[in-house]
Amino acid sequence: MSGLYLPADGGRRLPPLVSPQIEISDDFEAVQRLYVERGWSDGLPVAPPTPQRVEAMLAATNLDSDHVVAEIPPIWGAATVEKLAINAVMAGCLPEYLPVLIAAVEAIADPVFNLYAIQATTHPCAPLLIINGPIREALGMNYSSGSFGPGWRANATIGRAMRLVLLNVGGGYPGVGDMSTQGAPSKFSYCVAENEEENPWEPLHVERGFRPDQSAVTVMAGEPPHNINDHSGRSADDILTIVAGAISVTGANNAYTGGETLLALGPEHAATISGDGLSKKDVVEWLHQRALIPLERYTHDTLMERMQRIPDGPIPMIRTLDDLVVIVLGGPGKHSSWIPTFGGNTKSVTKEIIWSGG
Repeated sequence: MSGLYLPADGGRRLPPLVSPQIEISDDFEAVQRLYVERGWSDGLPVAPPTPQRVEAMLAATNLDSDHVVAEIPPIWGAATVEKLAINAVMAGCLPEYLPVLIAAVEAIADPVFNLYAIQATTHPCAPLLIINGPIREALGMNYSSGSFGPGWRANATIGRAMRLVLLNVGGGYPGVGDMSTQGAPSKFSYCVAENEEENPWEPLHVERGFRPDQSAVTVMAGEPPHNINDHSGRSADDILTIVAGAISVTGANNAYTGGETLLALGPEHAATISGDGLSKKDVVEWLHQRALIPLERYTHDTLMERMQRIPDGPIPMIRTLDDLVVIVLGGPGKHSSWIPTFGGNTKSVTKEIIWSGG
């Protein structure tokens, strides 16, 4: 493998792979059994990361294979580009997906994201990846009907690769490094692309300072999506009244510690709200004022434990105007979703994706 010539990368020579290698018979079940026994799997079948597959994956980036993108807690494993490529292969990624994973790992390593706590908490949060920009189309990502769900290789395998990195590099194993009480299906894969084409406002990455022709990934420590069904609303006030009721719940971390949450509006809801002249900021302001939790929904002990006092009035679910992120996601239908987060101990992070088409 030393000095292997990779013509797919314009003649660039990659250094030898440095990760330990093992030999095993070319048998599908034997490979799966080995990976499960050694704790290298998320429980689903993996693609064997042969040297040839890993080298093909590495050819998709100009970064050195031994470059450390981040150190992943709780065991602070060094997430080198090579290790990211190995886990991307295992997840079923195509090589062109690797730049998204690299940028996403850079994002979760930002101290404000607070990855150590997210990995170790009993809360069921998982890093949600939100992809923006031209790379969505280039990779064939789904941002329309079923965008949180199955059926699209890029969405599914990029999200899964992130989870494998958290497991294999960071040591976030259930019951050991990851102490989530019940876990969540989003801990298998959690990756979406914003529906910019049907977004009446600026897409998320532009709102955060990037150009429309740049590609970016935003990471947020979210619970699984909570559906918001409103088929009767004919105005912004109608729809946002239902949204306010749906997100004003006592069980979410945000009800106690504040922090960002995510409102993923379906295109039909977004069109109605925008059609009444509301901007994203107006939506946040509306919900800041009206998404309130009555004190009678709490117990006295809960209020004292979580807030150390009895508040004077109802608890706002959106405590500040920076505490709600709004995107447009999905296809036809009068549904939206709300994603509570780990709470005030984390903040979403957006990073540019460096790729050949960008």
